[in-house]
Amino acid sequence: MLNVITREEAVNLIKEKTAHIIPETEKVNISFALGRTLSQDIVSDENIPPFDRTTVDGYAVIAADTFGAGNAVPAQLDTVGEVLMGENADFTLERGQCVKISTGGMLPKGADAAVMAEHTDNAGGLCLIYKSAAPYENITKTGDDIGKGEVALKKGTVITPAQIGVLAALGIYEVPVFKKPVIAIISTGDEISEEPKPGQIRDINTYLLSSAAEKSGCNVYEYGAVKDKREEIESAVKDCVEKADAVLISGGSSAGARDMTVDIIDALGKAFFHGIAMKPGKPTIFGIIENKPVFGLPGHPLAAYFVFRLIVSEYIKSVLNISAYKPEKSGVLAFNIPSNHGREEFLCVKQNENNELVALHTKSGIISVLSEACGFIRIPRNAEGLFKGTAVEIYEL
Repeated sequence: MLNVITREEAVNLIKEKTAHIIPETEKVNISFALGRTLSQDIVSDENIPPFDRTTVDGYAVIAADTFGAGNAVPAQLDTVGEVLMGENADFTLERGQCVKISTGGMLPKGADAAVMAEHTDNAGGLCLIYKSAAPYENITKTGDDIGKGEVALKKGTVITPAQIGVLAALGIYEVPVFKKPVIAIISTGDEISEEPKPGQIRDINTYLLSSAAEKSGCNVYEYGAVKDKREEIESAVKDCVEKADAVLISGGSSAGARDMTVDIIDALGKAFFHGIAMKPGKPTIFGIIENKPVFGLPGHPLAAYFVFRLIVSEYIKSVLNISAYKPEKSGVLAFNIPSNHGREEFLCVKQNENNELVALHTKSGIISVLSEACGFIRIPRNAEGLFKGTAVEIYEL
């Protein structure tokens, strides 16, 4: 019989027991920074943009010179030149003057607005303006995007193309990041075979968990599949603890006579819990061996995936200082969903033709639902289910 704790208690205990782990840092070229995690705040030492500039093609003006302008009585300004993209506007605009300017062009001193070209006519050096401009209209002021001394990107930010753009704008081409943790993966079971015979299956978890770990920002050491023999599993664990920062063992975590993972962890280190009140994933194990976290995951692929997504990834985010994930999507249930009282439950869902959510009920050994689902939903521990029409948050797989 497993002595289960809640998922929240499990995550908090893992964070407590791994708080001593501080990942090493390195600098990588911006071209190779995608998907990496910032190891420090990025503070801008310059203003972005570095000068006042226009956001339209037209004329740079002093806004007060255009007040009251309209189709019947346009404002009349002297055109005193032109500023092209990339040029330094090293002169001062005086009252009654304007200058032709291209989108992104630098505003001369004195100018505080821009008028779109379609609201103007120009004849013989005289610009007729048919629409008044408010101060700072159609311009981006110095530092409007990022100000000097401002934290542009926070420590723990996972770098996406958007962050690459920010770094390039700041002229930062060597990026401080955490080194990728190495996650070792062991898949156990006498039933696993690369060429399965009747009663056997292929090794799914090594590849499933490896790809999940890589997507989470880790490097992977694939030990491969081992038989349900204590000496083989123990040898695999020792090897992985030596070569990796954390170890995942799939299979051998439930309460059967041959499920010896928890005993091995206790023999080599210390197991802190065996069992979480969640479905799927109840027989999850966590322990520490030689100051490195070791996780025992269910052998069923779907359950193993959910334990990685909901438990192991929380450890990775904690070590790399990555912010907690918040759902960005929601939906409405198409049908009632019953649930087991006393266990937090997670279900894959897909959208039907009416954009309502349909639960993909399946046994934990089935893996195909992961590719069919648009995400998963959470049913609270003390709920007996969810009613049709209930609005729920959708978590990304």
